[in-house]
Amino acid sequence: MYIRLLHDVSTARGNSLNQDRKEAIMRRCLALAAAVLLSAVFVAAAAAERITVDVDMGNVRSGPGTSYEVIWRVERNHPLTVIKRSGDWYYFRDFEGDKGWIHRSIISSRPAVIVVKNSCNIRSGPGTNHDIAFIAERGVPFIRKATKGKWINVLHEDGESGWIHKSLVW
Repeated sequence: MYIRLLHDVSTARGNSLNQDRKEAIMRRCLALAAAVLLSAVFVAAAAAERITVDVDMGNVRSGPGTSYEVIWRVERNHPLTVIKRSGDWYYFRDFEGDKGWIHRSIISSRPAVIVVKNSCNIRSGPGTNHDIAFIAERGVPFIRKATKGKWINVLHEDGESGWIHKSLVW
């Protein structure tokens, strides 16, 4: 009888330990699932949709509609990051962090960059060993034609083209 009682206590304790292990494993699995989900959210945010102004000058409005005030204008090839959509309107952020609304009819998905530093050398080839083709100021937008390493081949609306280091553009 004494041996049977010890066996019953031992079995009960074993079942309790097994239950504790199961709960610990379940908590770990839930924590891992949460981490994976959060990673996916951060990756999606990092891969936000980029759009480009596709008219000579586009109106940026304070809300999603033509009845809203024009708060500023952006030139052709100005890149924007989409925050959200409302029908045919895009709420965006630009390279300076400014936000506004723009209509779908005046944008494209053509890849573009904009100069974020003052007086940047645009070179004839991808590297500092190439001649300076021209100088671009902060806020000048370009179409991105190609990349080679850390260099981007760009084309300006006026036809000038060259290479700029990726650290100099947004």
